[in-house]
Amino acid sequence: MKLIILDRDGTINEDRDDFVKSPEEWVPLPGALEAIARLNHAGWHTVLATNQSGLGRGLFDMAMLNAMHVRMNQMLAKHGGRIDAVFFCPHAPEDQCDCRKPLPGLMLLIGERYGLDLGEVHVVGDTLRDVQAGRAAGCPTHLVRTGKCGLLDEAELEVMLQQVPGTKVHADLGAFADAIIQEERLLRGLKGESDSGRFS
Repeated sequence: MKLIILDRDGTINEDRDDFVKSPEEWVPLPGALEAIARLNHAGWHTVLATNQSGLGRGLFDMAMLNAMHVRMNQMLAKHGGRIDAVFFCPHAPEDQCDCRKPLPGLMLLIGERYGLDLGEVHVVGDTLRDVQAGRAAGCPTHLVRTGKCGLLDEAELEVMLQQVPGTKVHADLGAFADAIIQEERLLRGLKGESDSGRFS
């Protein structure tokens, strides 16, 4: 099974300083839904790992969070894509949990749930804590220049990358999808396989 772990706010949808609190406030970034669909069509399963401290802060409840994700998957379905599962941390920072990124709890839970070697599960996000969580779990890490990362200048980005060496940077989720699909095709070509996985 091929799996990619995606951050949500700032990676797939627009981030908000006052939190995304309702389905109406869940607005996809340009090209993000199409990118997930391309990944799905290329054989990748996609799941979310997202900090949702708005729950712990009382800004919205579980019914509202579920409604946001129903909207997300309804919009994705129009492009032929889907998110297989949503893993989230509901805690506020002061709760001292082990699942709030940059800690790797969500990633470890995903690896356990799917029985996968996290060393082959790519993590994509727009903040330092996203890639720190992925790296702590042993995942290959990717930053997209949207959301919070899109606000950084080159010097600030370089400082961030020094904290998680080896992290790859992409313009957005679409660029990540293109890169990972192309990389897999090149590997298959080296192995003499076709896109279907069979030897040509």
